[in-house]
Amino acid sequence: MLNLIAGIVEAYVILLIARALLSWFPLRPGGALAQIVRGLDLVTEPVLRPIRRVLPPIRAGGMGIDLSVMIVIIVAQVIVIPLLRR
Repeated sequence: MLNLIAGIVEAYVILLIARALLSWFPLRPGGALAQIVRGLDLVTEPVLRPIRRVLPPIRAGGMGIDLSVMIVIIVAQVIVIPLLRR
Protein backbone atom coordinates (compact mmCIF):
# COMPACT_ATOMS: atom_id res chain seq x y z
CA MET A 1 0.00 0.00 0.00
CA LEU A 2 2.79 2.43 0.87
CA ASN A 3 4.54 1.62 -2.42
CA LEU A 4 1.34 2.58 -4.27
CA ILE A 5 1.20 5.92 -2.45
CA ALA A 6 4.91 6.51 -3.19
CA GLY A 7 4.24 5.78 -6.86
CA ILE A 8 1.38 8.29 -6.91
CA VAL A 9 3.60 10.93 -5.29
CA GLU A 10 6.32 10.23 -7.86
CA ALA A 11 3.78 10.57 -10.70
CA TYR A 12 2.61 13.86 -9.19
CA VAL A 13 6.20 15.11 -9.19
CA ILE A 14 6.37 14.31 -12.91
CA LEU A 15 3.21 16.36 -13.46
CA LEU A 16 4.76 19.26 -11.54
CA ILE A 17 7.90 19.10 -13.68
CA ALA A 18 5.78 19.01 -16.85
CA ARG A 19 3.84 22.05 -15.64
CA ALA A 20 7.04 23.96 -14.92
CA LEU A 21 8.57 23.10 -18.30
CA LEU A 22 5.44 23.95 -20.26
CA SER A 23 5.23 27.33 -18.55
CA TRP A 24 8.29 28.39 -20.55
CA PHE A 25 6.49 28.10 -23.90
CA PRO A 26 3.98 30.54 -25.37
CA LEU A 27 0.47 29.13 -25.68
CA ARG A 28 -2.12 29.66 -28.38
CA PRO A 29 -5.53 29.97 -26.74
CA GLY A 30 -7.63 26.96 -27.65
CA GLY A 31 -4.62 24.95 -28.84
CA ALA A 32 -3.84 21.42 -27.75
CA LEU A 33 -0.92 22.55 -25.59
CA ALA A 34 -3.13 25.10 -23.84
CA GLN A 35 -5.59 22.33 -22.95
CA ILE A 36 -2.77 20.19 -21.52
CA VAL A 37 -1.51 23.11 -19.46
CA ARG A 38 -5.03 23.80 -18.21
CA GLY A 39 -5.36 20.15 -17.13
CA LEU A 40 -2.00 20.25 -15.35
CA ASP A 41 -3.07 23.47 -13.61
CA LEU A 42 -6.26 21.82 -12.36
CA VAL A 43 -4.31 18.92 -10.88
CA THR A 44 -1.34 20.81 -9.41
CA GLU A 45 -2.76 24.16 -8.31
CA PRO A 46 -4.50 22.86 -5.13
CA VAL A 47 -1.09 21.85 -3.75
CA LEU A 48 0.87 24.85 -5.02
CA ARG A 49 -1.58 27.60 -3.98
CA PRO A 50 -1.06 27.26 -0.18
CA ILE A 51 2.70 27.37 -0.64
CA ARG A 52 2.42 30.54 -2.76
CA ARG A 53 0.43 32.17 0.04
CA VAL A 54 3.36 31.64 2.40
CA LEU A 55 6.11 32.23 -0.19
CA PRO A 56 4.93 34.46 -3.05
CA PRO A 57 6.89 34.52 -6.32
CA ILE A 58 10.22 36.32 -6.03
CA ARG A 59 10.65 39.35 -8.28
CA ALA A 60 13.76 39.16 -10.48
CA GLY A 61 14.00 41.92 -13.02
CA GLY A 62 10.69 42.15 -14.83
CA MET A 63 9.53 38.65 -14.03
CA GLY A 64 8.54 36.56 -11.03
CA ILE A 65 10.16 33.28 -10.07
CA ASP A 66 7.69 30.82 -8.56
CA LEU A 67 9.48 28.61 -6.05
CA SER A 68 6.39 26.65 -5.00
CA VAL A 69 6.97 23.91 -7.61
CA MET A 70 10.55 23.39 -6.43
CA ILE A 71 9.48 23.28 -2.79
CA VAL A 72 6.84 20.59 -3.42
CA ILE A 73 9.29 18.52 -5.48
CA ILE A 74 11.99 18.77 -2.81
CA VAL A 75 9.58 17.83 -0.03
CA ALA A 76 8.32 14.87 -2.05
CA GLN A 77 11.76 13.62 -3.09
CA VAL A 78 13.60 14.19 0.19
CA ILE A 79 10.96 13.52 2.83
CA VAL A 80 7.78 11.84 1.59
CA ILE A 81 8.97 9.23 -0.90
CA PRO A 82 11.79 7.80 1.27
CA LEU A 83 9.38 7.51 4.22
CA LEU A 84 6.84 5.69 2.07
CA ARG A 85 9.42 3.31 0.60
CA ARG A 86 10.28 1.81 4.03
